[in-house]
Amino acid sequence: MARSVPAPADLGIDVLEVPEGSDLELDLRLEAVMEGVLVTGTARAHLVGECTRCLERLEQDLEVDLQELYAYDDGDRRANGAEDEETSRLEGDYLDLEPVVRDAVVLALPYTPLCRDDCPGLCPTCGARLADDPQHNHGDAIDPRWAALTTLTDDEAIAGPGNRAGSDEE
Repeated sequence: MARSVPAPADLGIDVLEVPEGSDLELDLRLEAVMEGVLVTGTARAHLVGECTRCLERLEQDLEVDLQELYAYDDGDRRANGAEDEETSRLEGDYLDLEPVVRDAVVLALPYTPLCRDDCPGLCPTCGARLADDPQHNHGDAIDPRWAALTTLTDDEAIAGPGNRAGSDEE
């Protein structure tokens, strides 16, 4: 069974998601087994987000495999208190695929998506995108403990504060 369905809201993580309403392609096989209905197949989606290093727009396709057993509704189990909350159940003649698809897609997303494997990211000083300017630099870094000394002129540094040229103390 192949279906195209609109993607539900909030299908993704903070930096990468399947846009709400975009096509979510499902290719599923439903099999009747002793315990219920076994659903196996794949879900394909188009992802949109941003690179976690350089913050550029990122688009990629994702295909995930999924498999879930939907158990027949057995009233005896519920009456005896043996209901397992994680077991997917048939609801009459229907089964709810959204939680299974959501879990499969979200768990397959990269934790830190990158626009490319060797993305250099952003300059920590000014925020410039390093992929656009590989030779980007800010010169030699000055130790912040000594940065105040850069305000002195060369003449003041040589003469010293008490030995200024032209002082009246001579």
